[in-house]
Amino acid sequence: MARNDDKGKQPTLFDAAAGGGEGPVRLPALSPVKRRLMEASIAQQQDDPDALLYQHTVLCQTGLPYRNPGADAREWERINGRAHLKVLAGEAMHPTEGRFVPVGLPYGPKARLILIHLNAEAVRTQSPVIEVEDSMTAFVRRLQGRPPTGPEIQKFKEQLATLAAASIRLGMIRDNEAITVNTQIVRQFNLWFPKDGRQRVLWPSEVQLSLDYFESLARHAVPLDDRAVAALAHNAMALDIYAWLAQRLHRVPYGRPQFITWPILQTQFGWHYNSLRKFRQVFKATLATVHSQYRAARLDLDEKGLTLYQSLPPVKGRVAILPKP
Repeated sequence: MARNDDKGKQPTLFDAAAGGGEGPVRLPALSPVKRRLMEASIAQQQDDPDALLYQHTVLCQTGLPYRNPGADAREWERINGRAHLKVLAGEAMHPTEGRFVPVGLPYGPKARLILIHLNAEAVRTQSPVIEVEDSMTAFVRRLQGRPPTGPEIQKFKEQLATLAAASIRLGMIRDNEAITVNTQIVRQFNLWFPKDGRQRVLWPSEVQLSLDYFESLARHAVPLDDRAVAALAHNAMALDIYAWLAQRLHRVPYGRPQFITWPILQTQFGWHYNSLRKFRQVFKATLATVHSQYRAARLDLDEKGLTLYQSLPPVKGRVAILPKP
């Protein structure tokens, strides 16, 4: 990635290829994912977002597992600088067995997308009580650009269940003050999804966020462009990098770029890679994808690491302020 200072060229995923000879240059057909990335990038340069999404600042700096950590995994912990995330897998009362049964840890892009959606609804309505039945299906449709299939909806429901049952600890250090939030993101929720007369599995009518999480979100919500999130929805690492840059770049002091080494980047985004070389390869490609959706990001990626320069946030405004419930 070329150096990106005040006069440098912004790197982009879609640099045009030069062609020679007469006649038009034939370009290979774009995959659906690349087409969505390109269309979202063009739209963001032309118009303001139709809707804002939000992520909690701790989850912008840390992240959930990328892949299923396994049925035996009951705990997940990530630390990045002054942000600390700990997730404990929960249990839920089973309607037919009459006992608590274990529910796994949330993971992958769908868990991130659900959480971003719940955050956005809480900010939009200024309430911890979120009407889900219509909004979640509409959200999935908007992400994919088409109505979701039954299996796709089921996967979202599974991740919604893991988020609802999990206990979350959020740790932050701000102005020499240590803040700890011990909570569940969701306070009340029917994990088992009732069925109608035709035995179709339904969304629950509402989800109620815990007041602890809702109040923390009110102070620490980072706005994201819904078109960028939709374009990156297939890739958990890309969603994490985008959210991280959204909360980080506007805080970089002007004229004082911040440098992050490859080992530190691997600790944050590539803990599951045994090889630094392999992580570097994946991170470079993923960062280029993210940069196509956050064109204002000023970055310099080289053999030593990543340099961040002060940049405009991806959307207007930096945090969301909600009234106390």
